[in-house]
Amino acid sequence: VQLVESGGELVQVGGSLRLSCAVSGSTLEHWAIGWFRQAPGKGREEIACISTSDGTTFYADSVKGRFTISRDNAKTTVYLQMNSLKPEDTAEYYCAADRFAITTIQAFCLPNRFENWGQGTQVTVSS
Repeated sequence: VQLVESGGELVQVGGSLRLSCAVSGSTLEHWAIGWFRQAPGKGREEIACISTSDGTTFYADSVKGRFTISRDNAKTTVYLQMNSLKPEDTAEYYCAADRFAITTIQAFCLPNRFENWGQGTQVTVSS
């Protein structure tokens, strides 16, 4: 599975961005695809995940109500719509994918559950 992120850039506080994750190399049946971020000096944290089987989603509390994860009908691209951006949203953003079963998307949405990662895209929120 190959994942390629795009859409990161410099944006002002309160602005919006949409990140894209193009996924190839698998039919992606019964997979979870997630967005994660890592700020300088901090660990990688989960942001949002989506199940390719039924579209169920999970959001971290820090982004709930501001960010939305979605997928296209062909399930080849997953998006992260980010609104009301804050300086603390500044980070390298990564998408990841892995097979997903027998648990909830909330329980699965952790960095150590995913083996397939993109190269990342930088989001900088300027005040």
